[in-house]
Amino acid sequence: MQGKNTVNVARNGRELTLTRILDAPRELVWVAWTDPAHVANWWGPNGFTNSIRKMDVRANGEWLFTMHGPDGGDYPNKIVFTKVEKPKFLAYKHSGDYNTKDVKFEVKVTFEEVNGKTRVTMRSVFESSEELDRVEKGHGAIEGGKQTLTRLGEYLENMNGGKSMPK
Repeated sequence: MQGKNTVNVARNGRELTLTRILDAPRELVWVAWTDPAHVANWWGPNGFTNSIRKMDVRANGEWLFTMHGPDGGDYPNKIVFTKVEKPKFLAYKHSGDYNTKDVKFEVKVTFEEVNGKTRVTMRSVFESSEELDRVEKGHGAIEGGKQTLTRLGEYLENMNGGKSMPK
């Protein structure tokens, strides 16, 4: 059984899966995840902020953003959504912006209702186990993913008490 703030992590070869149960209804979690006005407030590990240039949440839509790190660095990102099923599923391809080859992987995110709460599962698939090793060592993928889902949970707690849709 997951505790309130627990992020479960599973790694299998080139796949990394992060799961957390959030104390908010699925529709609210979906809004927090797909509305750039909300995403900018919680996306990324602790200490990061975001500038979102574009967020078009639909199949073949792009999400272009820059993560600003606590180290003063700017990290451009590009996500292309491959499948969107509101409010239960997102799939996307992630890379650095402007076709950089820094980090590339595919992600599937499920939003599952569980007794008035939402189980979010992020399954990231890298090109190889070695690539996941490189991203973990160089970018702290596992800890960063855990912190990101924790920040989402904290943000939802402050978003209308996490129980109702924003107006």
